[in-house]
Amino acid sequence: MTGSSAPGPGAWSPEMVRRMAYDFQTSRVLLPAFELDLFTALGTDGATSADAAAATGTDPRATDRLMDALVAMGLLRKEGDRFANTESSLRYLVRGQPEYLAGLGHTVDHMVHPHGSRAQRHGRHTPGPEQPRRGVAHVLHRRQAPASVGLFDLQGMSRVLDVGGGSGAYSMALVRARPGIRATVFDLPNVVPLTMGYVRKEGLTDRIGTAAGDYNRDSLGSGYDLVFLSAIIHSNSAPENRVLFTRCVQALNPGGQLAVQDFIMDEDRTSPLHGALFALNMLVGTTAGDTYTEAEVREWMAESGLERITRRDTAFDTTQIVGRKPS
Repeated sequence: MTGSSAPGPGAWSPEMVRRMAYDFQTSRVLLPAFELDLFTALGTDGATSADAAAATGTDPRATDRLMDALVAMGLLRKEGDRFANTESSLRYLVRGQPEYLAGLGHTVDHMVHPHGSRAQRHGRHTPGPEQPRRGVAHVLHRRQAPASVGLFDLQGMSRVLDVGGGSGAYSMALVRARPGIRATVFDLPNVVPLTMGYVRKEGLTDRIGTAAGDYNRDSLGSGYDLVFLSAIIHSNSAPENRVLFTRCVQALNPGGQLAVQDFIMDEDRTSPLHGALFALNMLVGTTAGDTYTEAEVREWMAESGLERITRRDTAFDTTQIVGRKPS
């Protein structure tokens, strides 16, 4: 067909497929904001997120994260702590304007899951279906893990702790990257049997073991050269992460490394886009989760006694921040 903007057969890239899969997230940001009349609350003068929350009857932190995502999408502007409508949002999304898109209200009624606006009003997730177990992400992690692990300095390492390691995909990549490494996957009691199933399938039971527990409550053990936290900190509150980092450092040998891999936000919290959108996902899906900035992670590491803190970006929209325990 001529005139089509769709790629032809074989022209799709992984990035294009991912973008198509994630496109729904932007509508799930726009439509709750429209339903809450957030653009109208900002009007022509703009406001802080706290003022906007007061005007719309929503939770301040949840509103701030929603507005950061709207900035990332190009629907709001941010200067300091103040947000303002763009020319387009003022024209189309502010009630009373001649070209106001009132018809979006019908889309809200039919497409927005109640949890979206409910989370904005209450600032926390609402109960829903049980979350899938971590093991279901094994295929994705198995594909990404070798490249991510390739960024580590594994010289001299022999014992690795993979906290919340789920299927063990990263532990498998770690032990394969250096022959002398043995790994332990620390996860919930209902997860570690799944972990061992994957480990047995890969023939790595002699190099990968498990430990069952809750990383927010239980000791992580000791004697490790590397403690790895992949996709963990976004599920926790900032105070929980401070405690977790201290627990991780206690598990490290002198000179050992704590490596955090997650979506890391720029300091104004409006980029990267996927991180701003993911913060809202954590708002809906967890009790106190969020995406965090590099400065926040560095602060928690320094408070827990780590030094020589470095940053590395992966090829998968995530960032590694690594700190070392003094020798």
